[in-house]
Amino acid sequence: MGQQKSASEGGTRESERRRTILRAAIDVFARKGYHGCRIADVAKEAGVAYGLVYHYFKNKDELLETVFETGWSGFIARARLVAESEGPLVEKVRRIADVAFEAYRVDPRAVKVLILEIARSPAGARINRQTAFVDVIRLSAQMFTRAKEAGELRPDVDPLLASALLFGSIEMGLTAFVVGLADARDTVMLERAKAQIADSFLHGVLVPRSEPPQGELPKSEAPPEVSTWKREKSGTKSKAPKRT
Repeated sequence: MGQQKSASEGGTRESERRRTILRAAIDVFARKGYHGCRIADVAKEAGVAYGLVYHYFKNKDELLETVFETGWSGFIARARLVAESEGPLVEKVRRIADVAFEAYRVDPRAVKVLILEIARSPAGARINRQTAFVDVIRLSAQMFTRAKEAGELRPDVDPLLASALLFGSIEMGLTAFVVGLADARDTVMLERAKAQIADSFLHGVLVPRSEPPQGELPKSEAPPEVSTWKREKSGTKSKAPKRT
């Protein structure tokens, strides 16, 4: 019994040390970039001996790969829960945007590494972001396919392309914060960006109110350009002179 407890405690300490080193790596990668990061910097940040980092990771490429795998798998898991849940497409799109921006709000350095440093590093080829993005696009495409079958999506919208456009918009929106174009400390701006991305996307793919789906869409979800066009058209008709 004592040996089992000792082994369990040892395993916990090992896991905690590994997590500490991984957290330190995220902070150093975010601060110095892939090329400026050294194993010695990670060890100093983690408060551990230089050689202990090599006990868990053979080099900084493996460190970066692990950062990506850990961060991306967490995002995929949360996005999957949203995509496979019940509810209207409008709600799901907003929740997926919320998952991404909440991840940035909670850990901006980790998101910075995922967006910028993975692509810049030689390890990026081994990490294969292409496969990772294909997985999330396919997952989301199934959500759009179901929405199309339910009459929520415009008939001419391709679910796969809609999925790619959604995640492309989210990534570029986050990039604006990551590179400093928008202030990451401004929570109001973060909320505004998240809402604007979801609104802009939804206005392009939802069925207009003139072609209601099986369940009527809320008025707030009707694209403003559609409602404006209707008002203008109605006004034009009312002003047209009667023929004699």
